[in-house]
Amino acid sequence: MRKIIYWVHTSVDGFVNGPDGEFDWPVMGPELSAYSESLDRTVDTLLFGRPVWEMMVGFWPHAESISDDPHTRAFAPFWRATPKIVFSRTYAGDAWTSRVIRDELRTEVLALKEQPGGDLLLTGGAGVAAALTELGLIDEYHVAVHPVVLGGGKRLFGEPKQRLGLRTVRSRPVDDRVVVTSYEPVR
Repeated sequence: MRKIIYWVHTSVDGFVNGPDGEFDWPVMGPELSAYSESLDRTVDTLLFGRPVWEMMVGFWPHAESISDDPHTRAFAPFWRATPKIVFSRTYAGDAWTSRVIRDELRTEVLALKEQPGGDLLLTGGAGVAAALTELGLIDEYHVAVHPVVLGGGKRLFGEPKQRLGLRTVRSRPVDDRVVVTSYEPVR
């Protein structure tokens, strides 16, 4: 069965964006980029909640014309070539969206996981991640903690209704500033 991998950047105080929704604080150094690219090699489908999707689709289709950053140049072709699923009850989709999942979250995601292929990568999307976590559908959490205190914004796990036990698989500093930790749920 395919796995859902949640890959997310967070502040030290546990926010995935700032008080005004800003996401200008993560720094993608060479080691963090390499880590991200290693996750990309294991997946064949990208998953997004609508707010993150709108940010992504506004940048990645033409990213190389906006930035010459090495991470951007490496990720943009992968992003364009990989099927993308958006979770939203109201979004109609667009030319870059392979599919929109509107409801029946458990049924739809279990069907995705049962299909043959590589794993599924949920990039950001705290709301979708919280919903999938509540349903026990995320298999790995990869959390990059950046050395910044945002003081507000959207919380990494929202406001969970129940406790989630995690087992640390690996933790390491990268680029002398970010700590990446991977976890698996304790089932």
